Amino acid sequence: MTEPYLGNPQETIAVLQKYDFVFQKKFGQNFLIDTHVLDKIVRAAEITKDDVVLEIGPGIGTLTQYLAYGAKEVIAVEIDKALIPILEDTLSAYDNVTILNEDILKVDINRLVTEKNQGRPIKVVANLPYYITTPIIMNLFENHVPVDSITVMVQKEVADRMQTGPGSKDYGALSLAVQYYAEPYIVANVPQNCFMPRPKIGSAVIRLKRYDRPAVEVKDEKLMFQLIRASFNQRRKTLANGIKNYSGLSFSKETVEQAIESCGFPLTVRGEALTLEDFAKLANALAE
Repeated sequence: MTEPYLGNPQETIAVLQKYDFVFQKKFGQNFLIDTHVLDKIVRAAEITKDDVVLEIGPGIGTLTQYLAYGAKEVIAVEIDKALIPILEDTLSAYDNVTILNEDILKVDINRLVTEKNQGRPIKVVANLPYYITTPIIMNLFENHVPVDSITVMVQKEVADRMQTGPGSKDYGALSLAVQYYAEPYIVANVPQNCFMPRPKIGSAVIRLKRYDRPAVEVKDEKLMFQLIRASFNQRRKTLANGIKNYSGLSFSKETVEQAIESCGFPLTVRGEALTLEDFAKLANALAE
């Protein structure tokens, strides 16, 4: 298997010039040009020869080469048609890569995992387009895709949001959703000069290690997430008002207040003060 050769500025520029590639702002394209960061991602993802890896947004194949070198098989899903001939070129030495020209949010990933890995858990590794980071991650979790871990490059503030707890200004629906399904761990902060073109914001690599079963037990998962969304929808409102004003829920004021008090919370409590366990408790109280 060929050693990865992409991942430095010279090689990246050479590939882009060879194909007259033009960066597409709408796809949030920022290619990694730092081999240390690439090594860190692959190490954090703990890629072995037994792993089938799903990569989202391979770009010109920089990270893909590292993954293909270490994994059993890589499925690379790229939305930009212009990158497909480049990927076929940069990945021609690897016979364990499948390139799909698709929108990841429209791909039936469960079917893909069944075909490629007989339904056994895969690992997801990606330098994600920042504008759709949250939908991609939530899509993997909510559709119960068999995933062992998700190791991704994201916007620094999104990484902070995923691993923070109650009381922080970054704490919100995303924190709770991620922590319900997985244990988040920030692997590294990555400065702007590690990318081409340079993004305006800092980035971070975060690893989400999927729990065997969700972090808390709740009777109605959907209701719990509606309550979470309702309570962060208008952050300055009390929890009771947030739930009452949320269009997706139809509990009476009395029911909401009774449930809040039965959980032992003051009626003045705000959503940002509640832990995941607290939201599960509240959802169970309201489900009754």
